[in-house]
Amino acid sequence: MSTTDPQRDDANRVRIFDTTLRDGEQSPGISLNKQEKLEIAHQLARLGVDIIEAGFPITSPGDFESVQAISREVEGPVICGLARTSKQDIEAAWNAVRDSERPRIHTFIATSDIHIERKLQTTREDVKGQVRAAVAQAREYTDDVEFSPEDGSRSDLEYMAEVIQIALDEGASTINVPDTVGYTMPDEYRRMFEELFRLVPDLRAATVSVHCHDDLGMAVANSLAGVQGGCRQVECAVNGIGERAGNASLEEIVMLLHTREPTMGLWTGIDTTEIARTSRLVSRLTGYPVQPNKAIVGRNAFAHEAGIHQDGVLKERATYEIMDATTVGLRSNAIVLGKHSGRHALSKALQEMGFELDGQALNTAFKRFKELADRKKNVTAMDLEALVTDELREDVPGYSLEWFEVDASSLRPPHARVSVTLPDGTSATGSFTGDGPIDATFQAINAATGTAPALSEFTIGAVTEGQDALGEVSVVVELDGVTGAGQGVSTDIIDAAARAYVRALSVALARSQASDAVGLPEPTA
Repeated sequence: MSTTDPQRDDANRVRIFDTTLRDGEQSPGISLNKQEKLEIAHQLARLGVDIIEAGFPITSPGDFESVQAISREVEGPVICGLARTSKQDIEAAWNAVRDSERPRIHTFIATSDIHIERKLQTTREDVKGQVRAAVAQAREYTDDVEFSPEDGSRSDLEYMAEVIQIALDEGASTINVPDTVGYTMPDEYRRMFEELFRLVPDLRAATVSVHCHDDLGMAVANSLAGVQGGCRQVECAVNGIGERAGNASLEEIVMLLHTREPTMGLWTGIDTTEIARTSRLVSRLTGYPVQPNKAIVGRNAFAHEAGIHQDGVLKERATYEIMDATTVGLRSNAIVLGKHSGRHALSKALQEMGFELDGQALNTAFKRFKELADRKKNVTAMDLEALVTDELREDVPGYSLEWFEVDASSLRPPHARVSVTLPDGTSATGSFTGDGPIDATFQAINAATGTAPALSEFTIGAVTEGQDALGEVSVVVELDGVTGAGQGVSTDIIDAAARAYVRALSVALARSQASDAVGLPEPTA
């Protein structure tokens, strides 16, 4: 359901700036490869976000390549790259986004005294000079420049107003004032913006943005307060992922504005029917599961346990549901294919779901589909979605699972044997007797790879209902102080767990190697 009604007042349109691929990916354990980032970016375009902050190009060659690929392949949204105020950062951001139809450079520097003195170890005057130079440089490349005074909610208001005026004078068209550490309260945040509009009259000609973190559980409330204070861009992330406690949740702020539009008069261009699918895709590819009682997209968000609630909903849904589940794309899991469906039918079904696969990618998906169809009577849209997103992870460099076998019995401890392809392309086998079949498999993988990671998290979920449902496993490991997350999907839960564990090891290995690089930049929020 698209909410882009031409009769609406554009002055009351709230633009959605999605930072899932930048701030969201900074969450511990998340490390998306280029193909995964592209798939999320394409889905964000289908969702209808206005701006995609695709990454922080200076941080690594991989991030640069991902932002560049998104800029070249994803149409519709503005594609934004983040940069500090250094010349090298801004050049890298521009080179990464320059091929987009609608490129943006987002530059930032802290304006709170604690950040200026303790982190930057500089002065207020130097910060102003850096802002002037950075925005001017960015404007040489593009007319679409965003500036953020990091830790804005804890900054001296009059000083921050001076910095913002400098950014506007140099040509910034969007000003984002973040609550970087999630410290502010809604009334404080709203008053801050009202005062900034008074101190900096030129702000009224710019797009003013909010970016709130959830350290005190106030990210969505603070974002709404900023919008009510005159801001018309919200920076948020799918499922609320991000640094520390995360960002304002995209689905929550969008459905808040959508549901209360009659009284608030504010609207977005989001196609709300794509929300649930976007949430599932991000959850699967990042390995961050959605809590059952999560607003909007949790599996219990539209469930009713109490008898009095069930009775009321049966008589009239609106008695206990303020939204229709289909509005956000839930409860749409039609059977799309059967056991005898062919390659063409699979390709067509995937195209209708937004997946464009051909060549070897389609062959691999078809092979996985046939394996699944042999085990399930009917394959649903969510089954296909899970299989395709699972295949997107196959090109993660590092380790890969070749095969496994497990002997399990209630009479003796289970024993597992595995074969793993190592980063250098050779194969290694390992075996272990563990406390359970999954523990034995994990320990056997450790033996084959010569690693000894600590298992931090292990979660199992079902993709669909029924005894023949696909199982989805998420694993987080810590190896030499570096975390890695991995996911696996299969009707065999041991197979899914083994896939997830090997992928988590690969991510941890890649992150460990990346951390050896010199001086990764300090992120903003």
